Amino acid sequence: MNLTPERLTNHYHETGTLAPATVTAFRKHILAHHRANPRPMPWRETRDPYCILISEIMLQQTQVERVKAKYAEFLAAFPTLADLAGAPLPHVLRVWQGLGYNRRALALKRCAEEITDRFAGRFPTAIAELESLPGIGPYTARAVAAFAFGVAEAFIETNIRTVFIHFFFHGRDQVGDRELMPLVAATLDREDPRTWYYGLMDYGALLKQSHANPGRRSAHHARQSRFEGSNRQLRSRMLRAVMVHPGITAEGLAELLGAETEAVQSNLAAMEREGFLCKQGKGVGITG
Repeated sequence: MNLTPERLTNHYHETGTLAPATVTAFRKHILAHHRANPRPMPWRETRDPYCILISEIMLQQTQVERVKAKYAEFLAAFPTLADLAGAPLPHVLRVWQGLGYNRRALALKRCAEEITDRFAGRFPTAIAELESLPGIGPYTARAVAAFAFGVAEAFIETNIRTVFIHFFFHGRDQVGDRELMPLVAATLDREDPRTWYYGLMDYGALLKQSHANPGRRSAHHARQSRFEGSNRQLRSRMLRAVMVHPGITAEGLAELLGAETEAVQSNLAAMEREGFLCKQGKGVGITG
């Protein structure tokens, strides 16, 4: 069957549906590439939901190669859910350093605590329960459910988005996820969603290398904001400084980092509200 983007796009938008033969051919095409060109990743070798959750949180806006090393280091430090739940937050943040987005480390630890307390250490399998955990959104809940438990629910991320825009929205810009989700659901391999989603992700990675990234034609595409000189960088530097100098004051932090005192004070207040920091003497320290 002719699976060129032009043909698939025209056929889908003329009929508003996909014929069973088209779905079968599309799956065969994606899975053939996946079998011939698998991308080895350590989290693909396990069905342990704890390990898969760690990988999914780490992979958000972080390059795969950076995650591979940190994933192994993190699991060596916290091999089980109970280990992470019981670990002091400063230790978790120290191990996390290098990945950025420290909020994710905090959310991951809170997930471990909540699963330990609210679910008696039993990792939830239902998507609604997964979504009730701290920092877990619709994508992460469905990805963990699919990769750990074989739950077949439609979800979308950047590489999956790239595949469907490439094949079914040829020549279109500003394609919204609302238009893509019916196609994701219609082509989903409900018998083996784990392999199917890995295949889509691998094919999306190929498209980004071999084409002008089709994902940029998504209505949701946004360039990542510059880190250097950003408030995100200041927060990261502040957190590292507090780890080294527990009890440091806002004025001391501002002087140490060469930052505006007002910006430091504002970020300290936000980081206290978020649960990173707590009062320590006249200054602040890492919570826990």
